[in-house]
Amino acid sequence: MCNAPLILASGSPRRFELLSSLGLPFTIVTSGVDESVEDESDPAAMVVHLAERKAAAVAKMLGEGLVIGADTTVVLDGLVLNKPIDDADARRMLRLLRDRPHEVWTGIAVLDVASGRRETGAVRSLVRMHAYSDAEIEAYVATGEPLDKAGAYAIQGGAGVFVAGIEGCYANVVGLPLCELTELLGRYRVVISADGPICTLPNCRPCPRLAPC
Repeated sequence: MCNAPLILASGSPRRFELLSSLGLPFTIVTSGVDESVEDESDPAAMVVHLAERKAAAVAKMLGEGLVIGADTTVVLDGLVLNKPIDDADARRMLRLLRDRPHEVWTGIAVLDVASGRRETGAVRSLVRMHAYSDAEIEAYVATGEPLDKAGAYAIQGGAGVFVAGIEGCYANVVGLPLCELTELLGRYRVVISADGPICTLPNCRPCPRLAPC
């Protein structure tokens, strides 16, 4: 069993809550790195790259530990929708997503500070949106919630009513697929002792990625 301290390289309350559910002690150190990229043609590679960038920035501040970096984005027909720059941009994204399916990608990097070893992975979920109205978009944007969310929405927040269905990992859409993270941590011999399914859907059913073959 690995006894190295666990560090989450994110200030996201959503990722804090998800990681807390694993029952492992950890600390938070935010990376503050630039999240812009020049090439968005491969969403899986992009989110993994950004996750590695965040983990590496935090690792430089530490003498030991396993640093977890994560990055999430929304992709609609090849168009990457990161965090909106303002309310108008949030409205634009929500109108694009309306009544259509889109992908949510999260990249994870787990970096061992002492050795420099890193393990990475990316998870894709498919989300289908309802045909919500312009008035509903306006009301949601007015809450301010969309501004720091990829695709301008939080499935676990006020935009949950916009979602018609999900294929794949729900925790991935929230921002940290625990199924993938558990696998990566296992490569460092980190034992997860949480009871029950590590990832669950909103109806409490197990994450599809954990279903037996």
